[in-house]
Amino acid sequence: MKNLLSLSLILLISLLFPWEAFSQEIPELPMFNETRINYNESGMIILGSWALGNMVWGGIAASNTTGQTQAFHQMNLYWNSVNLLIAGLGYWQASKEVPSNDLLETMMAQGKMEKILLFNAGLDLAYMAGGMYLKERGLRINKDKFVGFGKSIILQGAFLLTFDALMYTFHVTHAKELPVFFEQVSFTPAGMTMTIPLAR
Repeated sequence: MKNLLSLSLILLISLLFPWEAFSQEIPELPMFNETRINYNESGMIILGSWALGNMVWGGIAASNTTGQTQAFHQMNLYWNSVNLLIAGLGYWQASKEVPSNDLLETMMAQGKMEKILLFNAGLDLAYMAGGMYLKERGLRINKDKFVGFGKSIILQGAFLLTFDALMYTFHVTHAKELPVFFEQVSFTPAGMTMTIPLAR
């Protein structure tokens, strides 16, 4: 909530001051942004490892089982082929990002990451609800494939919800360092000034 209020304050003040005033370079910001990028890279490695493991496990198990169990492993394989693609693309994007020393860019990137993770958490809950419905539907009409698919989607949704919740916690905790940079900003009738401490 505090981070949201800080971002709202920045956006409100931006209506009163030229955008150029916020393009302030702060030497400490690249390190802050590098940590955020490292979190994203590590997250994509974890997601990719989960996806690859599920694909191998699902591929082997699906060919050696039948009924609900086979359907469960088949869906794990299908689902995680998409996860692996997302993880690869996410890692590539994170690796190409250059740590910014611009305050506004940093605030926007931080806010965007937190919003994406919250949106993903909502999707994860929807996945789990869909999986539960599919499982119950399969039980009612005695269709093993629906039951197996449903169980798989519940599992995958639960993992993704845990993953997104942990990523969100890491990013929000890291974002608490941002108010330190706001302490260096002051507004005067002549505009915005920035104080950069020479030593800490």
